[in-house]
Amino acid sequence: MPTILGQNQYGKAENRVVRITRDGDTHHIKDLNVSVALSGDMDDVHYSGSNANVLPTDTTKNTVFAFAKEHGIASAEQFGIHLARHFVTSQEPIKTARIRIEEYAWERIATSDGNSKFIGADEVNHSFARKGQELRTTQITFDGENWEIISGLKDLTVMNSTNSEFWGYVKDRYTTLKEAYDRVLCTDVSAAWRYNWTRDDERMPNWEKSYEQAKKHMLQAFAETYSLSLQQTLYQMGSRVINSRSEIDEIRFSLPNNHHFLVDLEPFGLKNDNEVYFAADRPYGLIEATVLRDGVEPRIPVDMTNL
Repeated sequence: MPTILGQNQYGKAENRVVRITRDGDTHHIKDLNVSVALSGDMDDVHYSGSNANVLPTDTTKNTVFAFAKEHGIASAEQFGIHLARHFVTSQEPIKTARIRIEEYAWERIATSDGNSKFIGADEVNHSFARKGQELRTTQITFDGENWEIISGLKDLTVMNSTNSEFWGYVKDRYTTLKEAYDRVLCTDVSAAWRYNWTRDDERMPNWEKSYEQAKKHMLQAFAETYSLSLQQTLYQMGSRVINSRSEIDEIRFSLPNNHHFLVDLEPFGLKNDNEVYFAADRPYGLIEATVLRDGVEPRIPVDMTNL
């Protein structure tokens, strides 16, 4: 045979599932985008077209919705673990399941003190607004014995309006950038971190708390670092997460440098004292790196966060 089959997988991508939990008059929302990828003994379907080992992708879609009812959605990670375990343990030809989940956050709408006279209730607990901050992500991989959980976030826009510099860099005949001793530092954070929980006999992290704490520590590091480069800020963000969260061994960032340039107002007879900027959306610098716990080998794929 002149060719052989390489790595392969199949599944149903981007299953949008919304789970509403009704706790009396108080409702809670989990809004997920779930992608399932399965691999295993799939040579025959590629070579001969035999579907004997193929679980239909429509079945994987139905499983996502059924599990949202049967198991609920305590967290994106826990929901993905339920799915991955099910596909690997219930279907003999399937050896590995990879579940990727994006979570859309909602927050409760605060209502006026006098809302009861309009709707006949003392308190409104069923109205929500979609958060315009980050998109939460997770990838769960299970091979029947070992787990790999890589969670993170993307599209979290942050800015420091001062305490950032950039100078002392290499200059050649093509360099026109002026050194900056007080600049705006703005980026859209994409981060993926890997948990050191890998087996069922180990204590499982509190996924919701871990996510909130990881986000808190990276934001605090961003705010508290006097930055001489975005690379320095990135390293401080990663180090803060690793040093503060024992369940996380590795974190990878992709940080675009959203440039803000001072506008020349002199033609109008005005002095621009670091007040008015032009925000350029492209081209932009793109800074990427992984921060690891000492002694740990990197395992997060570099293409999980970058372009």
